[in-house]
Amino acid sequence: MERRVAEQLRSALGPLGLEAHAFKVGWYNAVLQPAFHLPYPDDTLAFVVLSTPSMFDKALKPFVSKERLKIIRDPVDQCVSHHLSRVKEKFPDQRVDIMFDYEMLPSRKPKFLAQTAAHVAGAAYYYQRKDVKLDPWGKKIFGVCIHPKYGGWFAIRALLLFPAIQVPFLEQPPPVDCVSSEDKRIELLELFNFHWLDGRYRDIIEVKERYSEEQKTYFATPPAERFRLLGLSQEAQRITFH
Repeated sequence: MERRVAEQLRSALGPLGLEAHAFKVGWYNAVLQPAFHLPYPDDTLAFVVLSTPSMFDKALKPFVSKERLKIIRDPVDQCVSHHLSRVKEKFPDQRVDIMFDYEMLPSRKPKFLAQTAAHVAGAAYYYQRKDVKLDPWGKKIFGVCIHPKYGGWFAIRALLLFPAIQVPFLEQPPPVDCVSSEDKRIELLELFNFHWLDGRYRDIIEVKERYSEEQKTYFATPPAERFRLLGLSQEAQRITFH
């Protein structure tokens, strides 16, 4: 069952520049405090959904072109939501729960910890302070996921959960440890924590694909001004940000 669902997701999401990686809820819950647990049995099938560099041209721009008058919030969030809702329709006999990376619980905690989900699914390695033996920092250091193919040129967008599908025998794939030296890990965490705006951390490894110049400009632009880059109207900006 897991294989069939994974193949359906791959065929639906791949042409959009999106990836789906399977995991068991129990793998995720096992590495987190109870306050962050997903409220499903341990063997529940889930997928973490990533956007790759090609998503901008394959999904976002066509979506904006077609849905221009309906875009009243963040175009990327709305695009991903639109496509995952359509994917959900491909499973009419299954309950499919969707959690987005920007959604919060009433407690103001995120609905899920995106980087942890990517790590336990084997999609990207979540490098944290604990991965450095000789810690040189005396302050809080945030971790960051690195994809073996895209480095830091990707984003974690959502979870798809299939509550009726239990996969007790699913084997956990380890994430690829592509930043394996101590020096490189220190460099990665320092670039991400202290120089994240310049994006150098994204190229900590040799990548096979990165964001286009157009896409870099889009994500470097303040959210309120991104509408203009996509040719969206002032009215859309007014509705969204005022």
